[in-house]
Amino acid sequence: MKALVYTSEKNLEFKDYDDPVQKEGEELVKIDSVGICGSDMHAFLGHDERRPSPLILGHEPSGTIIGGSDSGKRVTINPLVTCGSCRFCKIHKDNLCSTRQIISIPPREGAFAEFLSIPKQNLVFIPKKISLEKACLAEPLACGWHSVRIAKDTINNDIKNLKCLVIGGGAIGIGSALALKAHGVKNIYLAETNSIRHNFISKACEMEVFDPNQSNPIEEGDADLVIDGVGIRATREMASRFVAPGGIIMHIGLGEAKDGLDIKRMTLQEITFIGTYTYTSQDFKDTANAIFDGRLGSLDWTEIRPLKEGQNCFDEIFNGKSSSPKIILKP
Repeated sequence: MKALVYTSEKNLEFKDYDDPVQKEGEELVKIDSVGICGSDMHAFLGHDERRPSPLILGHEPSGTIIGGSDSGKRVTINPLVTCGSCRFCKIHKDNLCSTRQIISIPPREGAFAEFLSIPKQNLVFIPKKISLEKACLAEPLACGWHSVRIAKDTINNDIKNLKCLVIGGGAIGIGSALALKAHGVKNIYLAETNSIRHNFISKACEMEVFDPNQSNPIEEGDADLVIDGVGIRATREMASRFVAPGGIIMHIGLGEAKDGLDIKRMTLQEITFIGTYTYTSQDFKDTANAIFDGRLGSLDWTEIRPLKEGQNCFDEIFNGKSSSPKIILKP
């Protein structure tokens, strides 16, 4: 098969690669659409020791089943493969599975390829009215859905009444903001430093977008809920400043591991910090259903490109020249 292979730091090659080995209990899926994620970019830059080269990246796919009783059915794919029997899986926190695997991290190759083998339970069937391009957004949007659900379960207030700040205008941040809207929140602010994206996001998502380096429509210490979809020192510093006393910081982004939190202020103001990783299988299904019934909006804020142009796409993202929050590659 043809695949986009991460070969060395900042280098990808569109080349012939071994076909996936279909294991027992798995389906072979012909990939139609797969999004570029921030973690793919971390690997591309050589910043992710979990993803050594050579490796097929990509974990936001949709496609069509080949062979078997469900041959021809269109699916979106949960890339998180779990055991189903550990203590976390048994309490429906399978994203914390002690032996979890995710496609694009060895031993599983990713979805920047023509084909992928994946367990049957990781597939969600797509209704005819939904395009495969929109369906592949279930993965990044599920990260925000999971974070909002946990915040809703944690905060001692009706989430609809909260003033919310989302940091980051990529797919994770947008997904978090759209999940907040789907849960009835009206007062949402989205911070994005790349001004090229502002009009795109505002039009597509119908929410206020601002550059925190230029102006701030929200006062420091005034956000009941802050969701950090970037996860670097600067965004954690912003989250620490803008979260209200007694508020919550939900931390999704994995940009940098250290620094940024104002621990003294968080302690004195009883601020809750919660790290959230991916999503449970139920969160993924709930997100897919929210896409299918339109609760997450039109989802027309993506750009479609051929998989063979992957190197150019990664270069554009790295250099800040991509205007859309999400590039979807087509094998």
